[in-house]
Amino acid sequence: MIKKYEEKMQKSVDNLEREYNSIRAGRANPHVLDKIRVDYYGTPTPLQQVGNITVPEPRVICIQPWEGSLLKKIEKEILQSDIGINPTNDGKVIRLVFPELTEERRKELVKDVKKKGEAAKVAIRNIRRDANDSLKKAHKNNEITEDELKDQQEKVQKSTDKYIKTIDSIIDKKSQEILTV
Repeated sequence: MIKKYEEKMQKSVDNLEREYNSIRAGRANPHVLDKIRVDYYGTPTPLQQVGNITVPEPRVICIQPWEGSLLKKIEKEILQSDIGINPTNDGKVIRLVFPELTEERRKELVKDVKKKGEAAKVAIRNIRRDANDSLKKAHKNNEITEDELKDQQEKVQKSTDKYIKTIDSIIDKKSQEILTV
């Protein structure tokens, strides 16, 4: 019974990690392009599926489309996205050069990281509440005893504590990564 709630908690942690991958921390990270879709024969297609994405230098991402006709479309999508980097196009390859982050921008990113982390913790606590509600309901319907109820609630709390601790460590790790110059 508690297993499904633990799976939901793990999904919250996984989701947070995915969100953190899309935050650029001054280094070129191909995951910032994960949300970008390009019109490929009438179908919005992930950028990774229409070309080669490489990181030749720590602050440069190169995108080499498999079809030259896609260059302009990819460039347009990058400009419309929220990554805030202007692409340069040499006719074959699109280059994204990541500028060094200012101290102020780093602090803003850390605030954003903490805010997303707090949202994940709230999600975990909501899952705990749902689990406890279903346990109380089961007890009320005489499906489990008083002792089983307390035992299960303790397990739910231990899982909650474990996942909150995991989120805290993920927040710290990402904050350090952003603040490291």
